[in-house]
Formats: sequence, structure tokens, C-alpha cells
Amino acid sequence: MKDWFADNPEVRSIRVAAADLNGVPRGKRIPAWNAGKVDKGETRFPFSVLNLDIWGADIENSPLVFESGDKDGFLRPTGRGPLPMPWLDTPAALVPVWMFDENGTPFDGDPRQALNSVLARYKARGLSPVAAVELEFFLVDDSGEVLRMPALPSSGKRRTAPDILSLATLDAFDGFFSDLYAACEAMDIPADAAISEGGEGQFEINLMHGDALKAADDAWLFKMLVKGLARKHGFAASFMAKPYPEEAGNGLHTHFSVMDADGNNVFDNGTDEGSETLRHAIAGCMRAMADSTLVFAPHFNSYERMVPGAHAPTSICWAYENRTAAIRVPSGPPAARRIEHRVAGGDVNPYLMLAAILGAALTGIEDQLAPPAAIEGNSYDQELPQILSDWQTAIDTFASSEHVARIFPAAMIQNYTLTKRQELREMADMPADARVESYLEMV
Repeated sequence: MKDWFADNPEVRSIRVAAADLNGVPRGKRIPAWNAGKVDKGETRFPFSVLNLDIWGADIENSPLVFESGDKDGFLRPTGRGPLPMPWLDTPAALVPVWMFDENGTPFDGDPRQALNSVLARYKARGLSPVAAVELEFFLVDDSGEVLRMPALPSSGKRRTAPDILSLATLDAFDGFFSDLYAACEAMDIPADAAISEGGEGQFEINLMHGDALKAADDAWLFKMLVKGLARKHGFAASFMAKPYPEEAGNGLHTHFSVMDADGNNVFDNGTDEGSETLRHAIAGCMRAMADSTLVFAPHFNSYERMVPGAHAPTSICWAYENRTAAIRVPSGPPAARRIEHRVAGGDVNPYLMLAAILGAALTGIEDQLAPPAAIEGNSYDQELPQILSDWQTAIDTFASSEHVARIFPAAMIQNYTLTKRQELREMADMPADARVESYLEMV
């Protein structure tokens, strides 16, 4: 870190940031001359900071606040940084961190630690997941009373209809996307293809596959970058699940495979069908899917996306090359056989999402579960088990699930449940526009 700041003398301040349970960056600003303190893991803030509600308030009756004296956790750099922050006017560096007890024990309430714990279980079996994500988001003009697509920078006009895979729409925002890709390169975020999606002002960018922990870091950093850079260009960007009731929602699809110690894909058996291990992983994902709904749909607005026929999966099923299924096995060379998990909205915490998906797949492998037959045709037209469709049920189910308890530590389950119950109480009587305001850029 010392060398980085020596090579970047124009950077005078650091942002130390960790992801809270909602995926919101929480941290502090530190002068660059004190970078050594950050590098040594001497920076701290209360454990409770990673367990705030969506508005940044303490959780009522949280064991992390008054019951424990609101003790400090210690923040250690994740090794991903310092990173430039191109959305700020003044040069600054972002240092991602995660939280530990004073004795070096990982903090169970840290989402990144939750994912790392799942990956440690894979490692103990000589396995390592490889993951990639596809992120959808809207560019939004929120300057008026009604949200709408920003005026096209090239013409000042506004599109009033979806324009799927339109190069003209992408190129109209070329300045934004050019800056975004340059920033991704500077931040080591492996951004690949960008497309215009089905909603007005909606886009999708795929991130390249790699180590699962880095994939979660990439997704978290990418969301921060897109939202910050959009503001620099004069509009907002939102990953909320359903910004517009009449438009398509934002998804965050995850592709993953699992490598053995020799670098072989354990989902590959040389055929289009894939291996028994692939089917065990699919069965594990299906078994835990309903109970994990709260991770894939964590907010009030999330459930507006999860309706039949709206391009978001609602049935617990799997299929080969079928985008109406919750779990899709894409076509391609057998060596690249993988699972696409299509349930999560763009508003998720990437660390909790990947922990839930990969943890469920691992329990399926451990228990050698067998999935039902792959479906064919439109899943919305079939009688199939359903993903939970309301927030209250999702919270209650997550809190008591034996499947969730095999993936997440008890303290994480308690903290997350308390957070969501508090948000549900606050949201219950809130006007719709206030809910949108709460979520638009926060998630």
C-alpha cells in the first residue's frame, strides 16, 4: 500500500469500506498519510455497523449494540486495493476491508466472511468454485416527480419503448459506457459484453468468470462504480429489483462451475447432460431455494419483480437451455458445463447471494441429492413448487430453515432476520414513492 501511494501522490484520501448485510458500503475517510494504519489492520468500527437497516439505522434489540456494549471490530484489507475512485472529482483511493475480532477470528456478521466460510468447505473437499455474474441496471432521470429514462446525450430525446440489444441505444450513452469500461479496467473489474435490455434505459453487463470470492468483490465494486459514475454523468443508476411497475425488473444471474484439485470441471462428463455431480448441485440449489428466498429477494420492492411471466423465475425447477427455469444448464462444450442460477434480483448483496447458491450446491453434493426431471417448455404454465412470493414469509422461513442453517452461521441468520423485520415494519405504511426513494441507489 505504501508503494501504491508513492506512485500516486495526487491521492490524498482513502475510503475504507466493508459491505453491510444489505451490501451497502460502510466505512470512513482517512488521510493518505495514515495509510500504514489501514495496511496493518488497525482501523476499526463497531461490529454493529455491518448490521444496519437500509436507511443506516441501528437494529432494535440487536445483540451487537447495547447488549454487548457496541464493541469494535478490526478491519483488515481484503487484498483488493487501493483502487481508484473515478466517480469522485478529487483523486481518492478505495481500500475494501472485512471484519475480524481483536484476536483475529472472522466476524460471523460480515457477509464476505460468510462466503469465505462456504468456500473453505469446498476447499476441504479439494474443490473450488468458479463464478461469473450478469448485472442488470437502469439509467434513470430522477430529477422530476416521476422516474424516467434519461434524455439521450446524443440528441436530447427520450426513448419511450424497449429496444432490446439496440446498438443505437448503447451508443447514445457511449460517453458513460466508455468511462465505465475504463474505470472497470483501472479497478480490475472484468467487464465483458454490454447490451441494451428489455426495459427503457435498462442495460446488462456481464463480468468474466473467476475465483468465486473475487467474483463477489467484482459485483460489489461494480455496483458502487456504476451508481457513482452515473451521477457524474448527470443521471442515476439503479439496481433495484423493480424501479418501474410496468417495466422488466433487474436480475443478477450467476453462472458457476466447480473445479477439482487438478483443474478439471466436476460438472463435465464429456456429454451435453453433464455429470452426476452437476445433478447433485442442482438438487441442492433446488432444495434450499425457497428457504433462501430472503437472500435472493431481500427487499420490499424485490417481490414486485417475482411475478409469473415477467422474465423472473417463480417456479423451483431446472432445465437445459431454458430461461424460464430458475436453474438453467446452458449449452456449449462439455468442458464448460455450468449452472446458471437465475433467481436473484439486482438488489441483492453479492456476498450473501453467492454464499447461498454455492452453499446449497455443496450440500447437494455432500448429500448426493437427485433432482427431479428437467422441465421442458414454459415454466409459468406448469404446476411446479414456487419460490416464496412475500417478504414476511421469506423472513420467517429464512429464520427457521434447517437448510439455511447449513450454509450461514447462527449469528448471521439472527442479524439478517432482525434487520429485515425492522425494515418490514418501517416499509409497511410507507408511501410507494418513499419506498422507491429508499431503494433507488442504496441497493
